[in-house]
Amino acid sequence: MAFEPPQRLVRALGETAPAGDDWLARLSETAERTVARRELTVERVQVPGGRSSLVVLVRRADGTPAVLKLAPPRARPESERAALAHWDGRGAVHLLDADAEEAEEAEEGVLLLERLHPDVSVRSLPEAKALLEAAGTLRRLWVEPPAGHAFETVAERTGRQAGAMRAGALAEPGTAPLVEAALTAREELLAAPPEHRLLHGTFRQSKVLAGERMPWLAVGPDPVVGESAFDLARLVRDRVEDLIAAPSGASITRRRIKRLADSLEVDLERLRGWTLFRAVESGVRALRVGRDKDAELLLEFAGWL
Repeated sequence: MAFEPPQRLVRALGETAPAGDDWLARLSETAERTVARRELTVERVQVPGGRSSLVVLVRRADGTPAVLKLAPPRARPESERAALAHWDGRGAVHLLDADAEEAEEAEEGVLLLERLHPDVSVRSLPEAKALLEAAGTLRRLWVEPPAGHAFETVAERTGRQAGAMRAGALAEPGTAPLVEAALTAREELLAAPPEHRLLHGTFRQSKVLAGERMPWLAVGPDPVVGESAFDLARLVRDRVEDLIAAPSGASITRRRIKRLADSLEVDLERLRGWTLFRAVESGVRALRVGRDKDAELLLEFAGWL
C-alpha cells in the first residue's frame, strides 16, 4: 500500500526541514520495506497523526495489534527509543522491539510500539480531570536516568533555544521584553537545579492516550534530563486557546500553576519560570515559521506570567 503522510506531518516537517533533506520523499519506501521485513499487516495510517512522525496501525505476525512509528533524524527517535526502553512501560507506551539491533532500522528511525487507543487522549476529559490524570502520568516518568546516558540536558536544549530566541527578538523587536525576561529566568533556574530526572520533554494532554493495561499512558517523548518543573511547564499552558478566550484567563493560569506545583511537589516559582521560558520560546519559534496566530496566543499567555 502507499504510505501517504498526513498533511499535518508534511506541513510541520516542512517548517523545520534542513536544506537537502529527503526523508519525506523516501518515507513510503522506508515504510514498505519495514513492514515487509517485520512481517506486519497494515491496518491504516493514523490521521491527522503527529507533527514529527508517521504513525501506522499494524498487526504483528501473531495477530497482536501494534503501532509502527517512523520519525526523521531531527526528531531524535534514537533518544525516544532509549527513554521508552528505560521506562519499560511504567507510565509510558511499551516499546515492543527494545532488543532490536538492526542498524538499518535505527538509522531510519523505526519504532514498534504497544497499541493504545490513538483516538482517545486525556484531553477528551473535562479540564480539571484531564489535568489530574495527565499530572499523575507524568509523575511516573520522573525517574533517575540510566547510568552513562546520552540524553540531552535541559541546559543544553534551552541553550540552543536561547540563541534562536535572541535572533527572533532582533527580527521582531516587539518580542524583546518577553525574550529578555525568559532568558533571565532561564539563567536563574539553571544556576541551582534541584534534581536531575529523566523527563518526557514535550508533555501535554494530547500525549497521554488510553490503554488496556493502564488507563493512561504517555507517548511521543522527546526526552531530556533535568528538573521536574521543566517538564511540567508545558502542561501548564494546555488548551491555551481556551485560556486566552476566558475573561479570567490570567487568574485561571495562576491557579493552575499553584495546583500543579502543589500536587506534584514542585516549587511554584521554578514552575512559573520554566512556563515563561517555554511559552516565549514556542511563541518566537511560531513567529519564525509564519504561524502568527499561534505566536499571538503564546506570547499573550507568556505576558501573564
